[in-house]
Amino acid sequence: MGRGRPGATRDAAVQSTGDSSAVSKCSAAARGYVRDRFLGLLVGQRRRRRAPLIHRGYYVRSRAVDHCVQDFLLKTQSHSRTQILSLGAGFDSLYFRLKDMGLLSHTVVYEVDFPNVACQKATLIKGIKELSALVGDAGGEGLGAITFSGEDYKLLGVDLSELSKLEKALEKAGLDNEVPTLFLAEVVLTYMENSRSDALIQWAAEHFSQACFVLYEQMHPEDPFGRVMQQHFSQLNSTLHSLAQYPDREAQRRRFLQRGWTECSVLDMNEFFTFCTPEDEQRRVQALEPFDEYEEWHLKCSHYFVLTAAKGMKPSWTPLLSNMAVPCGDGPVRMAGSVTASVCGMHSEAAGLRRYGHHSALIKPNVILTTGGFGEEDGQHCRMRNFHVLIKHEGCWKAGCVKKENHGKRWDGRLYHTVSCLSNSLALMVGGRTSPSSAALGMLWLKFPESCDALDSDGITVELVDLQPVAESAALRWRHSATEVTFRGEKYLFIYGGRSAMQPVLGDWYFLHTEELSCTVIPVEGPVPEGRHSHSACSWRGGVLIAGGLGAAEQPLGSVFFLREIEHGFQWQTVETHPPLIPRYSHTAHVHDEKLLLVGGVWFHSSSVPGLTVIDLMTGLCMDYMISVEHLEWPLMLHNHSSVFLPNEKELLLIGGGGNCFSFGTHLNPEPVSLSLSNILTSH
Repeated sequence: MGRGRPGATRDAAVQSTGDSSAVSKCSAAARGYVRDRFLGLLVGQRRRRRAPLIHRGYYVRSRAVDHCVQDFLLKTQSHSRTQILSLGAGFDSLYFRLKDMGLLSHTVVYEVDFPNVACQKATLIKGIKELSALVGDAGGEGLGAITFSGEDYKLLGVDLSELSKLEKALEKAGLDNEVPTLFLAEVVLTYMENSRSDALIQWAAEHFSQACFVLYEQMHPEDPFGRVMQQHFSQLNSTLHSLAQYPDREAQRRRFLQRGWTECSVLDMNEFFTFCTPEDEQRRVQALEPFDEYEEWHLKCSHYFVLTAAKGMKPSWTPLLSNMAVPCGDGPVRMAGSVTASVCGMHSEAAGLRRYGHHSALIKPNVILTTGGFGEEDGQHCRMRNFHVLIKHEGCWKAGCVKKENHGKRWDGRLYHTVSCLSNSLALMVGGRTSPSSAALGMLWLKFPESCDALDSDGITVELVDLQPVAESAALRWRHSATEVTFRGEKYLFIYGGRSAMQPVLGDWYFLHTEELSCTVIPVEGPVPEGRHSHSACSWRGGVLIAGGLGAAEQPLGSVFFLREIEHGFQWQTVETHPPLIPRYSHTAHVHDEKLLLVGGVWFHSSSVPGLTVIDLMTGLCMDYMISVEHLEWPLMLHNHSSVFLPNEKELLLIGGGGNCFSFGTHLNPEPVSLSLSNILTSH
């Protein structure tokens, strides 16, 4: 919600964001994320069912604001009178919830919004018995900006950007600057010119002897997700003004401290959910709906923050620091250097690679087969029906489609599967899903010509052969890994981790004999890694290296394990890294010359995005490199992507990637990107 100048069109655009927000909160309440029987009454006929990702986003927003408000009421209960001033309140139900819970015995709530919004809300309250009965009616409407007045509730119609008018209206409505006052601004100030929002922040500190402030807003405008977010709001004619001047939480913290506030704390929403939300409540929310958009959820949370500021409060008011486990912000990740990304120059030929959740496999030297995923096909976003092939010819990558021949089963358009090349004409596809509640997809053989060095006019043909119900328990999963290992001279696929429709995280494994396609029991000893999905897995020295992933509590993992062959089976060993590997998931990985390369992914360090990490497997030295995108004209999102490493050229090809950027639209990397690693790999 927010306030804008310079005109009616912009004001209307900003108001529409507030309306959309109320509808999303209502949808989250209907699904049990928040307990709020009043939102539906205020939203009325505008109800819409939102996606689980949107529900989670609005849940954590509501949770953060409620956490701070209730902490304020608790800490000030010894005072005879307190006040809450909600700026840009829109159709929010905060007052009614607090009143219903009996928490407003000595508190008056003031709400301010554009005059037409305040009038609409006043009319709603008067017309709905359940609301009007709670608030009562003390008269006083029509006095200046007041559109509704109850004993402990005042609704005012004023443009927040006009500070002198706001001050006069609040004074008329009875706001007392000598009693403890909480200011609330949920995505409000950012729609105002910075000079005006700064003046409002300073006015609140200067005019109230005991004041607290809660701010919920966006940050990090310049990384890939931030660029998509900014573009979305600009297209809505609702520019986020705060971002340029206050791009991160430290800048926001300084903003308040320089304007009269003596205490200020800021958490991003990943930190708030992790450290300020009880674990049983986290589990409750995570189990409410089938969910599989972890990357977008965590990225959304790393681009929003909750800030609390205070002055004159005794004892001090620090609701975000009551849990001592909260870290004091994440500093910048130390980078050892950078590697430059360049597009492969295929343009329209690469359109079929605009996808995520797919798999790309080097099926023979210089031939890459990409299957599945969700993306853009025939102008629509859908599960991908077409396979795609890239062939390197005379130093250039050429793209083409693939003709599929189905034997026993039509292609199901799966996501988050694996494809393992077992010979120069045969690959095995394992697992995947169509939706988070439908994942019984099993295994498929992919058969292709032994020779496909050049594309003919028809591309290449791939035969799909259904293998269900072979090794069903091993295959009914997604976001897993399938890696070739060797035991006593025999080849196996080591299928590990992932998740299923019933289990959000799997920690089991299977050894699938590649010729017999049967699961073999092979003894494994050593400390068993915790269950994970969206990790990386690479063959190395006959065993497998597992790195990162998302664990049972939906927390990124920073562990690296080596499953190595021993005389009578395999053994798990921990690979110690220094400095410790920053926890991440949804990355890809490759091994070259005793070095483990981790590419992209999602981590909780909101100050930067993962680039390339190189781990020396002999020494454990772990070095992070930034991926320079100065030559790209679009945001490069490196999660849910695939990558192929070409060892002779020391070239890394990044294919696809991206996802649903919360409510800001879907971003798909439009072209494959090449990284030349020759400098990095020779300098180690």
